[in-house]
Amino acid sequence: MFSYMARHISINTEPPSAAADLTDRYREWVDFLRYEKHFSHHTLRAYTKDILSFFEFLTHHLGKPPSMDDLGGISLQDFRSWLTQRMVGGASNSTRARQISCIRSFLKWLDKQGHLHNPAIGGVRTPKLPRKLPRALPEDQAKTLTRNLKRIGNQDFWIAYRDRALFTMLYGCGLRIDEALQLNYGTRPQGGEVRVIGKGNKERLVPVLDIVQKTLDEYISQCPISFEKDTPLFLGSRGKRLNQGVAQRQLRILRKLINLPESLTPHALRHSFATHILANGGDLRSIQELLGHASVSTTQRYTDFDNKQLMEIYKKAHPRAYDKIP
Repeated sequence: MFSYMARHISINTEPPSAAADLTDRYREWVDFLRYEKHFSHHTLRAYTKDILSFFEFLTHHLGKPPSMDDLGGISLQDFRSWLTQRMVGGASNSTRARQISCIRSFLKWLDKQGHLHNPAIGGVRTPKLPRKLPRALPEDQAKTLTRNLKRIGNQDFWIAYRDRALFTMLYGCGLRIDEALQLNYGTRPQGGEVRVIGKGNKERLVPVLDIVQKTLDEYISQCPISFEKDTPLFLGSRGKRLNQGVAQRQLRILRKLINLPESLTPHALRHSFATHILANGGDLRSIQELLGHASVSTTQRYTDFDNKQLMEIYKKAHPRAYDKIP
């Protein structure tokens, strides 16, 4: 899987706004993120984009492409000037918070490697972010979706079977869209389970519902392309691995057809998986394992669903819930 991803990553390893010594360290950092940290291609692209944007700011701010010495000597005031420019340019709090995190990561790596130490970054405050709850579908809307998955109109009818299998898997197994699309025929769900590679190259085993297996088998039987062990499981119309953008577009088409909210995205199906299990009595630790979260604090976001639902679960589960007070 990783070799496939590496071939398809387009990362700029030649910063247009950096001196030769900083360019060399930047290349080494990109390799570190790619080969040692096993960042996904989306995360890697975002990190490099943020760093290159920072280099461009320093070029204008200092009047020359920044060198390692320049980066080590950046003051707190310089960092604040950069943040002000980002804010004036319309960057949201979440965008600026992500960019600060990226720059901290780069400077921390440089420090660990013994290249430079810049204490000023420690004084940079991250913008406060509102706590965002997962945007899950109500259970009735999730059922509406699964009942109407064959309504996506396509010139090639097998694509409707593919989309039905993919979206049923995202909701039925709680996979990230990238995890599902990186599966090959040889690593497809079998025997009631599927092994997936998540963030940080971490592997986990996820149970597969009968309905997920059924829709997947139907798609494979309808697909006009012969599958081999290393054939991508979810194929595009030209026989190559299905692109995320195409999958997202197909879901947009479907949600318009059946009048579901714009918040319905592939990732919302994963959120819905976790939220609905929790709402029906599932425990947080098990959901953490199913989702592949490194920390249970990430999974705890799902505990903030409707209090009425929580009370109903409590009443059903607690043995003394209906005892009368003497």
